[in-house]
Amino acid sequence: MAALSLYLLLSWVFLLSLFRTRFAEVLCHEDESSALMEFKRSFRINTTYGGRCISPKVHSWSLDESGDCCSWGGVKCNEANGRVIALDLSSSCLSGTMSPNTTLFRLIYLESLNLAFNSFDNSPIPYGFSNLSRLQYLNLSVSDFSGEIPHDISQLSELISVDLSYNEDEPLHLPNMGDFIHNLTGLKKLDLSFVYLSSPLPSILANFSSLTLLGLSNCGLNGEFPVSIFQLPNLEVLYAGHNPNLSGFFPKPHWDSPLKSLYLSSTNFSGEIPTSISNLSHLTELVLCGNNLQGQIPVSFANLTQLSVLWLSSNNLSSDTLEWVVNLTKLTVLLISDNRLSGGLPSSFENLKQLEFLDLSHNDLHGDIPSTLWNLKNLQNLLLDSLNLNGTLDANDLFKLRSLQSLYLSYNNISFAKTLINATSSKLFSLRLDSCSLTEFPQFIGYLSNLVELELSHNKIRGTIPRWIWNNSKESLNHIDLSDNLLTGFENNETNLPLSNLSYLDISSNLLETTFPVPPPLVEVYNISNNFLFGEIPTSICEVSFLGVLDLSNNSLNGKIPPCLGSIDPLILLNLARNKFHGMIPRIYPNNCALEMIDLRENRLRGIVPRSLGNCRMLEYLNLGDNQINDTFPFWLSKLTYLKVIVLQANKFHGPIEGHLSQLNFSSLHILDLSNNSFNGKLPSKLLQSCHAMKVINGQDKLAYMSIHMPYKNVVVSAFKMTLMNKGVKREYKKISTILMAIDLSRNKFEGFIPELIRDLKSLRMLNLSHNFLTGSIPPSLANLTVVESLDLSLNNLVGEIPQQLANLTFLEVFDVSHNQLLGPIPRGTQFDTFGSSSFAMNEGLCGSPLPNKCTNGDNAPPPPSSFKVDSEEESPFDLDWKIMLVGAGVGFLIGVMLGNLIIDKKSRWFLHFSKRMAKGWNR
Repeated sequence: MAALSLYLLLSWVFLLSLFRTRFAEVLCHEDESSALMEFKRSFRINTTYGGRCISPKVHSWSLDESGDCCSWGGVKCNEANGRVIALDLSSSCLSGTMSPNTTLFRLIYLESLNLAFNSFDNSPIPYGFSNLSRLQYLNLSVSDFSGEIPHDISQLSELISVDLSYNEDEPLHLPNMGDFIHNLTGLKKLDLSFVYLSSPLPSILANFSSLTLLGLSNCGLNGEFPVSIFQLPNLEVLYAGHNPNLSGFFPKPHWDSPLKSLYLSSTNFSGEIPTSISNLSHLTELVLCGNNLQGQIPVSFANLTQLSVLWLSSNNLSSDTLEWVVNLTKLTVLLISDNRLSGGLPSSFENLKQLEFLDLSHNDLHGDIPSTLWNLKNLQNLLLDSLNLNGTLDANDLFKLRSLQSLYLSYNNISFAKTLINATSSKLFSLRLDSCSLTEFPQFIGYLSNLVELELSHNKIRGTIPRWIWNNSKESLNHIDLSDNLLTGFENNETNLPLSNLSYLDISSNLLETTFPVPPPLVEVYNISNNFLFGEIPTSICEVSFLGVLDLSNNSLNGKIPPCLGSIDPLILLNLARNKFHGMIPRIYPNNCALEMIDLRENRLRGIVPRSLGNCRMLEYLNLGDNQINDTFPFWLSKLTYLKVIVLQANKFHGPIEGHLSQLNFSSLHILDLSNNSFNGKLPSKLLQSCHAMKVINGQDKLAYMSIHMPYKNVVVSAFKMTLMNKGVKREYKKISTILMAIDLSRNKFEGFIPELIRDLKSLRMLNLSHNFLTGSIPPSLANLTVVESLDLSLNNLVGEIPQQLANLTFLEVFDVSHNQLLGPIPRGTQFDTFGSSSFAMNEGLCGSPLPNKCTNGDNAPPPPSSFKVDSEEESPFDLDWKIMLVGAGVGFLIGVMLGNLIIDKKSRWFLHFSKRMAKGWNR
């Protein structure tokens, strides 16, 4: 009987469970399943979307097989009433535009919505979230939404977590963050990274005591970061990096919080890191790189024993000891580069067994590398470049680091012992040993089988390049830089390099005396300039179909330039300057010509400038100087709207320029050098009038130089270089400042008046019209050239007086009007009191200082009232190697100091840096 009762009871339980299961199967409501199906049909499934597509969950959705939406992938229902309460379609391969009337807003019982890691084609987030009044979790991150964040999200007072981060293509924007979060006081997680806020943070954030995560990276924030946010009682994760206009400082006393991750990289935080940071005992990640932090690194860091990531690079932090590091036994990443660390490396790395990335580069550390460093089996990246380390290393120690991938020891005084290499397998793919005073190739390089990048520039390595250095890495090597050494050639004169995957090769500034080494087939950057190469360029170079940069300048190459060079599609830089090439400039440049820089100066080229160069629409720099080109002015260059530098000097160009009837447009031109030719007629007024870049004075906080970048790698591959006549002397410019505006039309046959329109070229730094047949007077309007530093009008037929207004040119350092027919008093004051008699020689009618003949009415006329006021300091882009002292005159005062010869490059860079102040007026 008991057994029967037990049987009946079990049967009842079984039937009840069947009933409950059957009941659950019909709980999904038709209106919600219909809404979900409409949502599915509005998108396509794109399984090729790399990194985002993991599982297309909507594949399981079907009304035919199972109308129960509660069983569909990503859908969760309330077990009691069958209402859809959660929808997780993250990484579901959805692709398409989100409809403004999306059926998701019919799921009014939703408590959680996750659409992260899909692609909604930069469509706006639709309005209608106010229908989802029960929503607690909202995640629309990494899903290609754009536009303004709907304000009705702020009405969802039940929200606990909001993640709208990393919609990067066309970022979301939020006009007023304070209004948006005002009602969301229960938030525990708020991530708006990459949402454009462009405003200070609202102080109300400090009242969100439930927050555990706050993400505000890359938001365009400005103003001051509320220090009280650091002390939120539950905050564990704070991301606010990459907001360069966001300032702030850390709380000093009583900083105590549960923070685990603090990311403030690339902001504008300043002040010191307080010692109270040691109270953050839960901290595992601290990223403060790229700020303006200063002062001592607190030794109390030693108490942060949970730290796994410490990144303090690019600040002004100092420390005379790193011994506190040895306590941080959980460190995997330690980056303190670009600071003011002094003393030696930590005496022992023995405790840092988990360390994977160590970067102490660009500091004032010195001494030897501790032997315990070579025992870090997990170390993958070791960056100790630009320190003051010395000593001799045993290459066998490097092979102990079996996980090592990157080793940077550049700019140290180290060498490698000549020992028997007990080579084992190595993962090392990037090796940088620039400027280490090496005199030979380190032997261990030949044992590296995975090497991708090899940097050995600026050493003293002599002799030939041995084949063994790439014997084991022929297939992997991609980047080789052996520039600035004393290399004389290749072993066995083997100029065909067996490097099938090499894309970057720089062997410039050596002593190579050989025929032209044919670049490997996949090379993109090939620089073998400043050597002693001879012979012709073989036409096989045109088979290097990916070639983007070809620099063969400063060699002794001869013959004709291969005609096919202009037809290499990716070529952006062609520099064949200072060789012995003859014949014609290559005449074929296709419509898709990508050239941005052409430098053919100082060769023996003849003929004309090929008109097909007009197809090179990206051209910025064209230098054909010092050749034997016989042509008229190439007016069609006006169509190249990016042209910044045109140098045609010292050729056989001839004919008038002004007579051309077409509309000219040299709007980007910075430098025009047509000197030493046979141009005639009037000065080219139309051409000068079209030089719009010369009409605007652009200040700059720091020096910048014109250069060429690889378009897809954003790597500077070459700075613009040229020679300019300055003070009657040819000067070599290794770099050209972006503020240098110069016109040199000297040594031609121009005639007529100096056009008044030159006054509009207000940013000119140098104007040379000497050695022509110009007539008329010097226009007083030249005083509009307020930043001009060199003005040469000598050896013409100019008449009349020197305009007194030119005394207002307070930046003028070179002035030459000699060998004209000028008369009257020489202006007094400012710069004119510093010019020697040679500036005014051979003008019989001139009088006054510095000439011996005095004016009949006493001395020079008094200086005119200053009509120009210059308050800002300017940096000169010229190499002017003299000093000028400005002398005060009259009541009041005038102070100016000019300094010369500031070295601007590694060999012969002089760059004038000066500071000037003008008097606020003249008192009469």
